[in-house]
Amino acid sequence: MTEHAHDHHAHGHDDGASFDPETMDWDARYRSEDGAMWSGHVNGTLVDEIGDLPPGSALDVGCGEGADAIWLAQQGWTVTALDVAPTAVERGRAEAERQGVDGIDWIAGDLLADPPNGTFDLVSLQYPAFPISRRDQLSEVLRTAVAPGGVLLLVGHAPPDDPTDSPYDPADWTQPADLVGDLADGWTVERDVVVPRPGDHHHGSHHSEDVVVRARRSV
Repeated sequence: MTEHAHDHHAHGHDDGASFDPETMDWDARYRSEDGAMWSGHVNGTLVDEIGDLPPGSALDVGCGEGADAIWLAQQGWTVTALDVAPTAVERGRAEAERQGVDGIDWIAGDLLADPPNGTFDLVSLQYPAFPISRRDQLSEVLRTAVAPGGVLLLVGHAPPDDPTDSPYDPADWTQPADLVGDLADGWTVERDVVVPRPGDHHHGSHHSEDVVVRARRSV
């Protein structure tokens, strides 16, 4: 999802909540909203982190309502926008059409059950919402999706100083630190930091800091 990514979810969700990660129905979450769930703003960290990259092919995992995918396409990227929630994908497609933005392949599907074909110069995963039980499979799919020389960008919520401040247990969900820990030879971690969350459009979210990991595949 995005935006959210905005606080994206779907695999990127901002309120990641007291939901069971094994049974969460993301599409039902979107259908429960009369209008857009997210702000429609591109994730600020995406903007900050890829400014030095030449446009190429991008995979937006958990694209949600499409703000990141649309922004990438406007910068000249050819985008595959994937989300498990069909309602979110349809909203993203409609918004791209409204703005007259081309160059996006919208896919409603499960990344792990049916990964997109080919490799990408950029794979962006903003605020992942994948159960920790699927960590190994997720790591493999993400590593395989990045083209040699390409970049994997992972952005997640930093855990609060007081764990009781969180409405969900981060241990239930795959975190950027888990994924970067799974990178093997052939990868260079260019950035692994905790930074203030950019922007002022986060729906009153209690999350104020993000974990940002940028890794490049060399082979």
